[in-house]
Amino acid sequence: MKWIDTHAHLYLDKFQDDLDEVFQRMKTEGVDKVFLPNIDLNSLPGMMKLVDDYPEVAYPMIGLHPCDVKENYQEVLSELKAFYLNQPERFIAVGEIGIDLYWDQSTLKIQMDAFVEQISWAKQWGLPIVIHCRDSFDEIFEVLESEKSPELYGVLHCFTGDENQARKAIDLNMKLGIGGVATFKNGGLDKALKNIPIEEMVVETDSPFLAPTPYRGKRNESSYIPLIGSKLAEITGRRIEEVAEITTQNAKRIFNI
Repeated sequence: MKWIDTHAHLYLDKFQDDLDEVFQRMKTEGVDKVFLPNIDLNSLPGMMKLVDDYPEVAYPMIGLHPCDVKENYQEVLSELKAFYLNQPERFIAVGEIGIDLYWDQSTLKIQMDAFVEQISWAKQWGLPIVIHCRDSFDEIFEVLESEKSPELYGVLHCFTGDENQARKAIDLNMKLGIGGVATFKNGGLDKALKNIPIEEMVVETDSPFLAPTPYRGKRNESSYIPLIGSKLAEITGRRIEEVAEITTQNAKRIFNI
């Protein structure tokens, strides 16, 4: 079985001591590729070095994480855009972008402004978007509805909503990024995804965060993807081999790999 981890921050400091081993374990578990969402300007150098060190395995995105949308966000977006335009062929998506109202609700307006601007990049550049959505389904859907077009597509990362929210995201041309929360005893995704086709999903870890059971609370890594796939097989009533094949093809198609 071959897998793709569609969302992992393997360039963060938590991996600096054993990165080669992390990639080896990933390979052993059949995870062929890992997609790296960007956070801000500071994360770019480490992410791009990782891409250089692991070619054909690690693929970068460009974007400003909603938790890092501050008063100077327009300046930051300009620099990120210039960085992309200097080497556009290297990037597979605009992400991680979106809205986060868990940490700070006072920045909602500028978060929405940054989200809309980065959506415009994706449309212009022919790239998918990767959406961060925390305590913000209504706001995310409002923006996606207003920006809806055949050119707008991507992944709703770390999906934790209910079945209605899943169907709404799918109607808006988004696949569901399913990670470790699916394995949590009271995570609720077993009910939310029961009637959702595996063809509408991709798998992800969000490493180093949200490790699946039995590693919950510990550092997450890409080699845990089969644990998520196994749970999805259980939830959807499909064989794990089918889950691997379909989610991998979904990822390749969305991200044009």
